[in-house]
Amino acid sequence: MIDKLEMFIAVARETHFGRAAQSLNISQPSLSAGIKQLEEQLGVQLVFRGSRFGGLTPEGQTALVWAQRITGDARQFREEMRIKRNGLSGELRLAVIPTALTWAARLSSKFTKRNPKVHFTILSSTSREILTLLDGFEVDAGISYLDNEPLGRVHTAPLYDESYVLLCRHDSPFASKAEVGWSELKDETLALLTPDMQNRRIINQIFAEHDISPTTRIESNSIIALTASVETGRCMTILSADIARFLTTGKKLVLVPMSDARRRHSVGLIVPHREPRSPVIDALLTSARKLSEADQSGILIG
Repeated sequence: MIDKLEMFIAVARETHFGRAAQSLNISQPSLSAGIKQLEEQLGVQLVFRGSRFGGLTPEGQTALVWAQRITGDARQFREEMRIKRNGLSGELRLAVIPTALTWAARLSSKFTKRNPKVHFTILSSTSREILTLLDGFEVDAGISYLDNEPLGRVHTAPLYDESYVLLCRHDSPFASKAEVGWSELKDETLALLTPDMQNRRIINQIFAEHDISPTTRIESNSIIALTASVETGRCMTILSADIARFLTTGKKLVLVPMSDARRRHSVGLIVPHREPRSPVIDALLTSARKLSEADQSGILIG
């Protein structure tokens, strides 16, 4: 039945039979037959059918929750049996907010150095998408903000505290400043992340506390696009200090700390609150905690 449940989950996720079949690398007739067989086994209709996908029935909505839980447990069961035989191995799917991608690289590199049979898939996602992906068993863990917006029932391991810098060209009047006050940007034109990004919502909150509505020339969900806009245009941007340092190495761009050093937000690893946790997830949480401790003490560890 597990394969039929996976077909059903794919249909619910893609809301289209053709795309669902393609995601599973099977034919659409095979998919339709599998869903029909599942409905016959359960004795209820799961999907409204017409000329196209018509959504899930009320029974289908309930069945989806069970299907995700059952397939998640089955995946964990297979993983634990594989670990008993071969040690830590398999795939870890990690969804990460864009500002923390450098930390995702550090964590995955540290983890795979000790566990070479584990393969990482790293996805750039918004904080809200990460929670949805975790709830839907589509990723195994995430890296996101821990203290700004509700997370629900998850286990966490803090990695670092995010601070903010103004990114400007070397010839900007701000480039020679030791730090920049938020109120100093009142009349400046900025390039900022799109409002669906929690980093942008945090920055908007800080501006609001200073009675400022930022003037944006460019909005993007790509930090690379914002950095390129500063380098080639007449705007500035505000970024997380860590990712800004990484993206500006070797460029004629200047990072100026934003004032109010107390204004930091914790970013860390989050995993679903499921018991028992798999050995791979336990090992990932341990690695995250050790990485954070090493960073705070200024020690690089492998």
